[in-house]
Amino acid sequence: MLETFVHAYRRTGADPPFGDPRGHHGVAMEGYFWRLSDPASGRVIVALTGVSRDARGGAWATAALAAHPAGIVRTAVAPEADADPRRLAVRAGALLRADEESLEVDLGEDAWLRARFEARAGWPRRALGGVGLGHLVPGLGQYWHPHMLDAQVSGEAQLGGRRLSLTGMRAYAEKNWTPYAHGFPSQWWWGQAHGFDEDGACVAFAGGRLLGMHAGAIVVRVDGELVHAVSPPAPMRVRGGAHGWRVQARTARDVVTLEGEADGAPYRLPVPVPRERRAEPDVSAMHLAGRLRVQVRRGRRVRFQGTSRLAGLERGGAG
Repeated sequence: MLETFVHAYRRTGADPPFGDPRGHHGVAMEGYFWRLSDPASGRVIVALTGVSRDARGGAWATAALAAHPAGIVRTAVAPEADADPRRLAVRAGALLRADEESLEVDLGEDAWLRARFEARAGWPRRALGGVGLGHLVPGLGQYWHPHMLDAQVSGEAQLGGRRLSLTGMRAYAEKNWTPYAHGFPSQWWWGQAHGFDEDGACVAFAGGRLLGMHAGAIVVRVDGELVHAVSPPAPMRVRGGAHGWRVQARTARDVVTLEGEADGAPYRLPVPVPRERRAEPDVSAMHLAGRLRVQVRRGRRVRFQGTSRLAGLERGGAG
């Protein structure tokens, strides 16, 4: 009976305390996202898939690869897909296959990737995930969980006419999901970066509009510690336009300030419309190599301050 209850509870989008949000929830749309970056070469590669349920309950998926500075975007739709409810494991037809240790994407002869992740720094807090107490609440419009904050990458990729070694790149991975058939919220913002002077530092943030106010989360991993602000209940201020992001949030001890600036034209990545088995191409605008300045302050003391020039920054939806 307990297993049946937990299964039904997770189908609302929620997770019990000490559950594993990496497992598939069986909801209308569950997105899986990986970002590989290398400050030394200036390269960034993004891979993603969204496993969705159509009007009859059948599973299908979008898949995409994008690369900077090559300017490459490749997208495709898999007519069938599946994901494991117990762990991180997803397959989008013949297009994409991934688990916590590896990622394989095949979108054609000029767009494929084979990567392995080692020395992984996973989510360090077992009780709750990226949206904190929000994971316990059934039926939220969007849930978010950054499950791999850092990893060393090995492997290779073919992007356009060039074969690339992935060795030396750093990896980040997250999930987002919604129990609602309309998929993504009407407005959202997002960002992620490695490439700070301090090796292993990682920043990720995501949010949107909820009941007329800003709701979201910020994660800063530095010195092996995690600074994690979630709104609500933490106060959060968000300001930005098409090319700028400023997010500030407070925890019980720290004030986190993020300032992002986009560079160049955005990449357009697919946003699934679950019930209709199609993707909307022009809803999400993601910059693969922007600038992100980060400060974590505790009282008068600055715990961490740094700038990445290889940040991912995204705005989506209307407004």
